[in-house]
Amino acid sequence: MQPTKPTGSAIGLADRITGSLVGAAVGDALGGPVEGYAPEQIAERHGGRVRGIVGPWNGDQWRTARPIAPYHKGDGHVTDDTLLTHALVRVYGTVRDHLDAYAVVGHLVPDLMTTPRWIPELEAEAIPLHRLFLAEKWLVARLHYGHVDPREAGVGNIVNCGAAMYMAPVGLVNAAHPQAAYAEALDIAGAHQSSYGREAAGVFAAAVAAACTPGATANSVVEACLALAKDGTRAAIEAVAEVAARHRDFETALAPLRAAVAPFDTVGPDYRFPSLGARRPSRLHSIEELPVALGMLLVGEADYRRTVLGSVNYGRDCDSIATMSGAIVGALRGEAAIPDEWAKRVAEASRLDLHAPAAVLTEVAEEVFARDTARRRAHESAFAALTAAP
Repeated sequence: MQPTKPTGSAIGLADRITGSLVGAAVGDALGGPVEGYAPEQIAERHGGRVRGIVGPWNGDQWRTARPIAPYHKGDGHVTDDTLLTHALVRVYGTVRDHLDAYAVVGHLVPDLMTTPRWIPELEAEAIPLHRLFLAEKWLVARLHYGHVDPREAGVGNIVNCGAAMYMAPVGLVNAAHPQAAYAEALDIAGAHQSSYGREAAGVFAAAVAAACTPGATANSVVEACLALAKDGTRAAIEAVAEVAARHRDFETALAPLRAAVAPFDTVGPDYRFPSLGARRPSRLHSIEELPVALGMLLVGEADYRRTVLGSVNYGRDCDSIATMSGAIVGALRGEAAIPDEWAKRVAEASRLDLHAPAAVLTEVAEEVFARDTARRRAHESAFAALTAAP
């Protein structure tokens, strides 16, 4: 049994940050081994729905079996979602203030290129760049080699969830202030993504920030997202939320949620063989992962097991969906919401200290709030002087 911890408004900042980062990593590890498959394929492979940490799709043949090789997805290993999330935490730990696109070129890219770290899926120490997908390698190609303006470097990249999937730290530094989280994430993500990929980064950061608000609920988080989201991203979230409201069991929600997001998703019905129009900029479309994560949050009523297992069994890009939904639930309910046996196994299997990044980010969030308060007071004083009667 896990120890009973406070819930709702009694959960403090440190607990919410820990819950969010640990919840994201555990969701990532749960979704990794079934990423790219349909719900029906997952059920057939595992003899039913996934209910916890499972092994590689191809068993002991993971090193050579296509299309996964050479990654050891499964057995509690985190993927690039967590590697990038922790890398962004390290950037915050260095800058110790709000970040922008220039922090990506000045700190994130060098971290990814130069510092060897343990990569769970490779079962080896390597520079993180070697694990990243092509859309994330874009950061290095454009910023380090191309010397593109960081604020515009994301233009031309394939539009996907690559920037959104690691934006939880932005929401946590701006805890309880979704508007600020949205703006900061859009700035950071400009170095990585454009169009609805960049928009999703802002909205996901806002969701995490909104989840940190005392008294927040799954519904209030979605409402905060809808208040900020633009174009196809907003329409997709609205459509998915409307469907999710009719379900309380992810089993019945899997097909309806996919049908709701399908008109906005450019990848198409076969995830491994995307359509010719896939991942191209558009004001009409949305990434699939964020709306589905929010939908599962509603279906699961912000219960970690129900929300994250729904995200995992949805399939397709389910490690990123579970990363996002896990981060939001953790921010809402704190670390106690995450099954302790899952968190311990992921930490051990991935050889990661899941608590160390949270400790750093808590310190940074408190320092940034103090700076923001001082800056706000200075502005108030200056504005009062400007408007004082002569």
